[in-house]
Amino acid sequence: MLARLSNLILYPAVSEKNSTFLHSPPFHTFSRIQFFHSLEPPSNNSKLFMAKSAAQPPITLSTDAIPRVAKTDAQAALFDYLHCTRGLSFLDAEHISKNSPRFLAELIAKVEKEQDVSRALSRFFRYHPINEFEPFFESLGLSPTEFASLLPRGLIFLSDDQILLDNYHTLGDYGFPRTKIGRMYKEVNELFRYEIGVLDMKLRTYEQLGMSRSTVIKLVTCCPLLLVGEVNNAFIKVLEKLKELGFDSNWIGGYLSSKNTYNWNRILDTLCFLREVGYNDAEMGILLRKDTALLFQGSGKEVYVVVGALLKLGLNMNEVYALVSKNPQILSPKCAKNFWKALAFLFEIGMDPEYTAQILSSHMNIFDSHSLKGPKTVLKNFNGCKHSLCQTIKKDPSAFFKLAFKMNNSSTEYVDARNPNNFVKKTEFLQRIGYLENSEEMIKALKRFRGRGDQLQERFDCLVEAGLDFNTVSSMVKKAPTVLNQSNDILEKKIECLKNYLGYPVESIVAFPSFLCYDMERISVRFSMYKWLREKGAAKPMLSVSTLLACSDARFVKYFVSIHPHGPAVWENFKKSLSSS
Repeated sequence: MLARLSNLILYPAVSEKNSTFLHSPPFHTFSRIQFFHSLEPPSNNSKLFMAKSAAQPPITLSTDAIPRVAKTDAQAALFDYLHCTRGLSFLDAEHISKNSPRFLAELIAKVEKEQDVSRALSRFFRYHPINEFEPFFESLGLSPTEFASLLPRGLIFLSDDQILLDNYHTLGDYGFPRTKIGRMYKEVNELFRYEIGVLDMKLRTYEQLGMSRSTVIKLVTCCPLLLVGEVNNAFIKVLEKLKELGFDSNWIGGYLSSKNTYNWNRILDTLCFLREVGYNDAEMGILLRKDTALLFQGSGKEVYVVVGALLKLGLNMNEVYALVSKNPQILSPKCAKNFWKALAFLFEIGMDPEYTAQILSSHMNIFDSHSLKGPKTVLKNFNGCKHSLCQTIKKDPSAFFKLAFKMNNSSTEYVDARNPNNFVKKTEFLQRIGYLENSEEMIKALKRFRGRGDQLQERFDCLVEAGLDFNTVSSMVKKAPTVLNQSNDILEKKIECLKNYLGYPVESIVAFPSFLCYDMERISVRFSMYKWLREKGAAKPMLSVSTLLACSDARFVKYFVSIHPHGPAVWENFKKSLSSS
């Protein structure tokens, strides 16, 4: 690990525009569109058609501006072409036609003057063969600019690449969300060149390590490279070490995000480093449960950053071990970021490395709760004189933290003053689900989330226990914070209502978390009415939850209740029975 640290940490300067002494690693996460030509007599050479379409300049199309009727007709026409004409399976044709909005927008633009979009597109398809890989890749979650370079040369029909389809079906049948498969193809397209049975065998190899299918799906979606070659040794060792610490094989599944990538070698090094620091199994278990971001956000990069910086400041490895042992929070992404900013700040104003090491190592606990101002802001109080600021900090090191660290606003201080423990718990909970310390989002969230931090955590866990994973629930409560302002009992009742009345899976509320914010009366009476209409064959099955709840009462009565002759009477009976109970 020391060898890696020496190669990683450089020492150029820190300047806001230019670095010459200390190089700060980044803390943020690291079009060509083909169009159809206009409706014109078909060419004898389809290759000329494709060349011509590729040569057209890209345009910007708004899918929101397309009328719903036109969009539905276009989807039906594309489905009919792919399924009936081209012979794709029903499920494949349906998924592609419903999940390629940009491609549909381009099609509609070609026949926008026609009154009957469906018939016009059917005629269009007869004379203009489309490149089926374009809507296919878009339906897998890729944008035109992402899949432009992935389009196979010389092929326009999906059936001409049966190996690709076979592996795509293997992933879909295993349970991978089809809209996430595109990222896997983009990162590791050799997965889609395996012979029949190979990909399925590789997936089941990871199941044999003790992981559930859902965990394997999350894992491979984030790290498709795991399916290349033999089973990843670093990952196996990480899994073994976590088991030694008392973690289940599926524990990591709750903290993996498809938006991130993971370096298992670096995660393994992080676990080994914590052992070298002196933590025993119980202490490491507590540390990782309290701050999972230490491992999974940046794959332990902060260990390299912080430890490397401390070594360069002149501390020896034993001193670093002692420092980290007393202040394990410094390895978390937020603390490491603040530590690095403070280090950069001090070098920017010309502070000696000796004083820098002394100031930072003696105030490690501060970095967990405060973020820093920029040097320019602080220097305004010293007329831009860096020497004066340095002398002030040397005389009183605590002055650095008073001057450079941002204070919480009055509303935050008020909450803290009323009950400091509750405030800390609430901020810890919010940080755990992705809010940044002292950010505007954090300040707004503190006002919108009601209850103590432990209460919010219990409600959050209630949703996870209902069948949703950690990252999904985090995303849901950010979209609709008031979800966690309800008791566990209410949340459980609403989820049970969804399952029992409609037979919907809990995943159906992911796109509409506000469902959990509606009162039980509205949910019960509308779900009862919709269930009755389905039984009578008067309503489409599996309508979205938002369609049923988000509309006004008048609109619901018009488009649901009144579509059946006995609907109004049944509706009134449902309302009366609910009010009487």
